[in-house]
Amino acid sequence: MNYEDFLGEIQHRLELSSQGEAARATRAVLTTLGERLDAGEASDLAAPLPMEIDRYLTAAESGQQFSYDEFVDRVADRANVEESEAAFYAQAVVSLVSELATGGEMADVQAQLPDEFGDLFELAEAQSVPW
Repeated sequence: MNYEDFLGEIQHRLELSSQGEAARATRAVLTTLGERLDAGEASDLAAPLPMEIDRYLTAAESGQQFSYDEFVDRVADRANVEESEAAFYAQAVVSLVSELATGGEMADVQAQLPDEFGDLFELAEAQSVPW
């Protein structure tokens, strides 16, 4: 999947009016996820993503310890949306990333996060993506 297709899919899933908004949502979610994951895990997850998007995961200061509520707050601040929208943005972006991730990569990501992050994977699990 290329950059334009990725953003188009995010735009569609989030019902956004432009690809610019989709890019902002994607950047907000993946930068925040990159901050929470260990550097190696962020790089592994970034590998199958378009070059313009993978850097969001890897450019952040990785390995930070914060709660799911803080994760959603950071996404909301970066995307300039309310927390409820930010939580949905995160689920939609992670769902699409899970479709592109190889093998058990999403299982590795999920295993690295505390149980309270379970909501982040809700849409991906609903689509029965085999990890």
